[in-house]
Amino acid sequence: MAKAIGIGGVFFRSKDNSLLANWYSTHLGVEEFWTQQAGFTVFSPFKETSDYFPAEKQWMIDFRVDDLDGLLDQLRSAGIEIETRAEWDTPESGRFARIHDPEGNPIELWEPPPPAPTA
Repeated sequence: MAKAIGIGGVFFRSKDNSLLANWYSTHLGVEEFWTQQAGFTVFSPFKETSDYFPAEKQWMIDFRVDDLDGLLDQLRSAGIEIETRAEWDTPESGRFARIHDPEGNPIELWEPPPPAPTA
């Protein structure tokens, strides 16, 4: 069976696409044409009534990160507000934080758990 083999792009409208593109590049290292590292990608529609992210937003992007603490330090230094919750983090799923871009779009930052040791 033919199937999708990956995310080819993420497209969304913005009030100032140049400002937003620069913000993502400056603070997250995400460029317009960006080669990501191999790893899990979760594709999960949420119930319309979910409170996992703001009800007025139709989407939330989640970026895998290599050093959550280091990135959070950089974001704090840039004056970007960060939300963390202890209940988001588990040994099985990793660690999470939330930020918003300048237009209020929610962004989840995810540091996956380290690989399980091999026997």
